[in-house]
Amino acid sequence: MASLARFRPAVRRIPAFARAIQTSADTTQLQDTIEDHSKPFTVKLHEESFRTYQCETPSLEVEVNKDELLKMYKDMQTMRRMEMAADALYKAKLIRGFCHLAIGQEAVSVGLEYGIKPEDRVITAYRCHPFAVMRGGTIKGVIAELLGRQAGMSNGKGGSMHIFTPSFFGGNGIVGAQVPVGAGIALAQKYLGKNTATFALYGDGASNQGQVFEAFNMAKLWDLPAVFVCENNKYGMGTSAERSSSNTEYFTRGDKIPGLQVNGMDIIASRHAVQYARKWVTEGNGPLLMEFVTYRYGGHSMSDPGTTYRTREEVQRMRSTQDPIRGLQRYIEEWGLATEQELKQLDKDAKAVVDQAVEEAKQSPEPSTKDLWTDIYYKGTEPSSMRGREREEVHYY
Repeated sequence: MASLARFRPAVRRIPAFARAIQTSADTTQLQDTIEDHSKPFTVKLHEESFRTYQCETPSLEVEVNKDELLKMYKDMQTMRRMEMAADALYKAKLIRGFCHLAIGQEAVSVGLEYGIKPEDRVITAYRCHPFAVMRGGTIKGVIAELLGRQAGMSNGKGGSMHIFTPSFFGGNGIVGAQVPVGAGIALAQKYLGKNTATFALYGDGASNQGQVFEAFNMAKLWDLPAVFVCENNKYGMGTSAERSSSNTEYFTRGDKIPGLQVNGMDIIASRHAVQYARKWVTEGNGPLLMEFVTYRYGGHSMSDPGTTYRTREEVQRMRSTQDPIRGLQRYIEEWGLATEQELKQLDKDAKAVVDQAVEEAKQSPEPSTKDLWTDIYYKGTEPSSMRGREREEVHYY
């Protein structure tokens, strides 16, 4: 082991003079005087909210409106409350198995939904709960699925990483496997002549998978309307990005595919970047590689305390200085869109919605024995019968 240690590569450091992405959650500045809250107004993002590779930088001036900002705030609060509820249920041993939470990364899932269209397609990896809800699922359906109950979005049979809606293709448990599937969905969209986009998300920990680069190649070869999204939360399981990747600028790793790096802690920047990416791929420019620089407060999964490979001080610093929800709260208050008390009421409403969903999910029964024979084949394609564990055990449809 001592001899192996001598060959351990040095951690790659970014030179002091190199430009780095801005990851503060509250650096967007108001450009206009807001005289009428019912009308849109213009804000300006921090000049280092984006970095690009072989494409133009999105405009820093963004049009927003009061209603949308308040909705995004409530959605982020609700998604965090849902993940906090899952955390509590897991610790109470009501949720078993794998469970990966996205607390701290709410600006990515919510910002994505506000930047795309209902007919677009999304596929992701482990941290799928917020995407499932934003793409048309329900909090009750997610929590019930985690609890293994019939009211779950997969009828209690899938668990955390296997939750779907008509426009959301999961939740996938194999590292990086969703990326080529996402390329396939984009191929179907192009084949059918639909002016829509597919967003295939993966983490920095999956970025070195061979199948990811194979998907990049096929997508560029056929100019598919695919946005490959790297959620770079700085750690793949317990390994920092610098220790696992020789090139940590993930947005540049698409070879001939242009790339965009985004401040994933500012939801206004996130939404704007998604709109830019969608426009890029639906206008026939081929795929785009997008990297959200974000941060997870918890461990990789519920079995990971998240403090053996990073310090508690680091996590606390991110919580206190770069939290996406607190950043949007500051915008809303400083721009006079809502008072602190009004936002607190939204917080209470979000908690009440999640608490009710949890109680309803708990009341749902577990799948019955006969449910073992369902959802094996697509409805209408089942054979006349199915053999069980033994020859005599036969189920007739």
